[in-house]
Amino acid sequence: MSDTIENEKFVELNYKVIDDKTGDVLVTVDYPLGYVHGVNDVMNEQVTNALVGKKVGDIIEVPIDTKLLYGERDESLVFTDAIENVPEEFREIGMTITMENDKGEPRNFIVTRFDDKTLTVDGNNPLCGRDVTFKLEVLTIREATDDEIELGGAVGADPELNEILERAE
Repeated sequence: MSDTIENEKFVELNYKVIDDKTGDVLVTVDYPLGYVHGVNDVMNEQVTNALVGKKVGDIIEVPIDTKLLYGERDESLVFTDAIENVPEEFREIGMTITMENDKGEPRNFIVTRFDDKTLTVDGNNPLCGRDVTFKLEVLTIREATDDEIELGGAVGADPELNEILERAE
């Protein structure tokens, strides 16, 4: 049995996303992220490729080009409206508001600023336009069960990386 990360191994990680310019931690996980390597694409390919061959206790840093993940920043997804048009429960920095376009397709917008007169929301991913580094710590490596391989992760768990990234400020 190999104690290194390879395809069809169950892996648990802690990770942070760090802004290269400011050094600020933009994203962190509250609990370890578990997945089956080579089966679940919950993480960027650059990250999963950098994990191959790593062992428990290894800490790696992977620079990520957010343009490849999210595209260019789109300023047409930034809207400012009069504060009286926005319900009070949405008047909080970091609040996610889901809106639909004219085709009924949902998109999340994050409240980025407000004052006595206006509120601004941004539909770009919070990491869009930033240079970031993923810092990962390998916590667990073991043989994945058949059920885990089929699901791509721990049975009964459903890691949603997008939800984690949406909470980034």
